[in-house]
Amino acid sequence: MTTLLFDMKAIVLEAADKPLIWKEVDKPILEPGEVLVKIKAAALNRRDYWITIGRYAGIKYPSILGSDGSGIVVEAGSAEGEAWLNKEVIINPSNNWGDHPEFQSKEFKILGLPDNGTFAEYVKTRVEYLYPKPAHLTWEQAAAIPMAGLTAYRALFTKGRLKKGDKVLVIGVGGGTGTFALQWALAAGCQVFVTSGTGEKIEAAKQLGAAAGVCYKAQDWAEQLHQLAGGFDVIIDSALGDDFAKVIDLCNPGARMVFFGSTAGNLPSLDARKIFWKQLQIIGTTMGTAEDFNNMLALLNEKQIVPVVDEVFPMADAEKAFQKMKDSSQFGKIVLQA
Repeated sequence: MTTLLFDMKAIVLEAADKPLIWKEVDKPILEPGEVLVKIKAAALNRRDYWITIGRYAGIKYPSILGSDGSGIVVEAGSAEGEAWLNKEVIINPSNNWGDHPEFQSKEFKILGLPDNGTFAEYVKTRVEYLYPKPAHLTWEQAAAIPMAGLTAYRALFTKGRLKKGDKVLVIGVGGGTGTFALQWALAAGCQVFVTSGTGEKIEAAKQLGAAAGVCYKAQDWAEQLHQLAGGFDVIIDSALGDDFAKVIDLCNPGARMVFFGSTAGNLPSLDARKIFWKQLQIIGTTMGTAEDFNNMLALLNEKQIVPVVDEVFPMADAEKAFQKMKDSSQFGKIVLQA
């Protein structure tokens, strides 16, 4: 067992709607099977923002948020972690998935709540959640991967059964999961169309390889997509809301509609006859298994994919980073540099 003695600084959430504080805290105490990672970079997710404004289940105070991180293993709580010492890693935040590949266990949790997360100089995690940092990526690019990359990968491949040649629609391409969904689908040999609230984000998506895109604020956005693409085999959505009723008409027979959020509201009334006659599937998903994480990294490394990082902030300027996420002005991931 290797032990270091020090305290650390972290971004601490002390109450909802209160400023995040960069302050001294106690360093984590390791249990057997755990390791301590010195964080080089950490990335924001929409989940972190919802927690800061008190709109998430199971919030506790004080909390150190952050599900995404890259860094170097500096301490091991037992022998099985010692092989990782001084290794460059990223962390899988999908913890305690369980034995069933189709759904998570009752013990499932996400790094960053309830356990303290990566918005700190050091974070502890279990050995089984460590993965080698992709060699072709910077610390900041690597930190962008875990939560959004895993969520988008599982939505497309595990749940959506994506295959080469499928026509894909990514609804709301600007965030981290949207840009990863675009990149994963392109890497799989698919034609990808997107929606966004701004023309700038649509153009950015086209620069990455999207075939075309439309603004979802337009009344006829679904009709525009139908004219551009015809129909879709896989549709990825994190918003839902009333406009989801229009998605049914954009589906090819046998299409899979996969969602992992509902920021615009719940599912509206849907035409059941169209769903069963076209043999459509509406599928929910969240995060992913260890196998999903492994497969995602294999695709990223094989295709040398570089995650989209919108902007990097110093860890001490987390408030500015969260303001950018609140404004939804980013294209890709917002990253904190330790």
